[in-house]
Amino acid sequence: MYLASLLTREQIVPSVQSTDHWEVIVELVEHLCRGGFLDGSIKADILAALKEREEKISTGIGSGVAIPHAFCDKIDKVVAVFGHSKEGVNFEAIDNNPVHFIVLFIVPQKEYHLHLRTLAAIAKLFTRCDIRSQLATAETSEDILNVFTAHSAKA
Repeated sequence: MYLASLLTREQIVPSVQSTDHWEVIVELVEHLCRGGFLDGSIKADILAALKEREEKISTGIGSGVAIPHAFCDKIDKVVAVFGHSKEGVNFEAIDNNPVHFIVLFIVPQKEYHLHLRTLAAIAKLFTRCDIRSQLATAETSEDILNVFTAHSAKA
């Protein structure tokens, strides 16, 4: 599986509106619900799982990247969304820098190993400065998806 295969144009928010760590997560989950990628009836469960995960330790991994993620027993496949914050958001990242790139994903409860593989692939992809630079200048969902497709990293 490739990271690009987890996202469609409709699962990309090229300019998130929220400026607060938690509000960005809510915005991205709501985007998934509006787009039909998540059933709205499980929105509260998803947000509770994400909140619990964020309270343990920030998912801001540094270099302007955050990877909020959680498990849910009410889905049967990985659901992901990408958001770009031009202003930057304080995710209390390990390097204390603002986050510009947010990859939020939810994994079926029973897929622990898939969760680890997905997390590792996303982290590996974003270690590349050239990819972060290309994403920073991408204006549209299509442009962003093209960057991911061109640099497909296994998830």
